[in-house]
Amino acid sequence: MKKVYLDNASTTAIRPEVIQEITKVMTEDFGNPSSTHSFGRNGKTILELSRKSIAKHLNCSAQEIIFTSGGTEADNWVLRSAIEDLKIERIITSRIEHHAVLYTVMALEEEYGVQVDYVNVNHNGSLDLTHLSNLLAQEKKTLVSLMHVNNETGAVLDLNRVGAICKQYNALFHSDTVQSVGKTEIDLQNTPVDFIAASAHKFHGPKGIGFAFIRKNSGLQPLIFGGEQEKGLRAGTEAVHQIAGMAKALAISYENLNEERNNITDLKKYLISQLELHFPGFRINGKASDFYNIINIILPFSSDKTSMLLFSLDMKGIAVSRGSACQSGSIKPSHVLKEMLSEADLKLPNLRISFSHYNTKEDIDWLIESLKVV
Repeated sequence: MKKVYLDNASTTAIRPEVIQEITKVMTEDFGNPSSTHSFGRNGKTILELSRKSIAKHLNCSAQEIIFTSGGTEADNWVLRSAIEDLKIERIITSRIEHHAVLYTVMALEEEYGVQVDYVNVNHNGSLDLTHLSNLLAQEKKTLVSLMHVNNETGAVLDLNRVGAICKQYNALFHSDTVQSVGKTEIDLQNTPVDFIAASAHKFHGPKGIGFAFIRKNSGLQPLIFGGEQEKGLRAGTEAVHQIAGMAKALAISYENLNEERNNITDLKKYLISQLELHFPGFRINGKASDFYNIINIILPFSSDKTSMLLFSLDMKGIAVSRGSACQSGSIKPSHVLKEMLSEADLKLPNLRISFSHYNTKEDIDWLIESLKVV
């Protein structure tokens, strides 16, 4: 059976060169990077070269990159430490954030009584930045936490604009950049953001590894205590093979960024043209111009097809989703679409289709053919 993977916003296939790199490090450089003998020193060298490589691609200093188990840990750490250690009194976020942010904020509200305000969401999935300015006008020690690229709709936040607004009101700015690191340029030297989170498995690296960017002198304290690893900010022996794989994946992603982005943009345009041709009543949730590798659509099918749609496509070898994979076991409507759509539209079949450079026009053709017989 033909297999078509169109769920790259949930995870990506590991590039062969990354697998090679991971295998090499696991085989040859198994030393603990905190050990002082030659085996440990080799591991430490790989660790620090990986850190430098990641920092170079994001234009920041290597000391500002702290390795974590992924984006979820990085988000939890930044938000919790902001309340506990930086004495933040209020968090401003949105109701369309990833649950790694939303649920953490809710827990902190309950534990610490921190004030939480939500920025209004426009019907196209973008955020109302005038509302953000109005919220920030109430003087309180504040952290703003807003994601760069929405994982369900692909809506893009203007980091520079939001960063400038936060600076104007002396607020700290954290952004979950899990969907954008490795897929678009991010210049941390010139972007006014204090903290970002990233996950290797979103840019063709291994699962279970990621990093936080923590701007120098931010005062953040550890979430995990133990040894002195990661400048004392994240205890635990580093997974050197995973980190080397992540650095390799990020380097290849940025080396090929323009070519791969152009190919994926063309694929997305081709999909839209085919949907217009074969399913003229379809609608895009958000804007067609949202992030190039994600599109979220409502299909002109009856609502009784909603529950079986993903199963029917899976039977034809096609992997797509109805939103975040972290909640795909849930029968509740997506919390992101809930902020954008009417009750009637929420009941209709919707799909999130997300591409990588491994996809082809033939993949799109098979998806269209399969949707015709759902």
